[in-house]
Amino acid sequence: MPAVAWVLLVCGSVGLSAAFVLLVEKFRLVADPAYVPSCSISPLLSCGSVMSTAQAEVFGFPNPVMGVAGFAALVTVAVTLLAGVRLPSWYWIGLTAGTALGTVFVHWLIFQSVHRIGALCPYCMVVWVVTVAAFVAVLARWSRAGALPRWVGDYAVTIVTTWCLVVATLIAVRFWDYWITLA
Repeated sequence: MPAVAWVLLVCGSVGLSAAFVLLVEKFRLVADPAYVPSCSISPLLSCGSVMSTAQAEVFGFPNPVMGVAGFAALVTVAVTLLAGVRLPSWYWIGLTAGTALGTVFVHWLIFQSVHRIGALCPYCMVVWVVTVAAFVAVLARWSRAGALPRWVGDYAVTIVTTWCLVVATLIAVRFWDYWITLA
């Protein structure tokens, strides 16, 4: 249990930080449309381009609001586990559902960023990674509890690494014309 707790604490803390910064940047952009967010580095790595789209407010409010809430919940769960509290199965089922939904949503956002918007937000990419890592950590916990095959827990790091490399490869291929101009 401690390994899962530490992974959730790190993922939750990093995700919460990134979501909070994104939310602050969004507020600044709303207040001043000429504002250039700190994460707008180039035409491709541009939070401002992503933040100004409809995809950045899927449910009628800035997506980072969900990130702040979700990652704060992950930090809370992690601290609870580190305090030695044994959570009931129904709680783990809820956490699994929440991290799974977060992972599905993140992959929809990845698709939107790469294929519809044509820009990448560095803070969003951090959120993508920690969301996947948290989901796999929860699956690894189920694996160690005997509810999933043992290999899920044994290869959790490999699963997350491979998952992220596949996404990075898809991004590299999609924006290859841009990357080669930088050489």
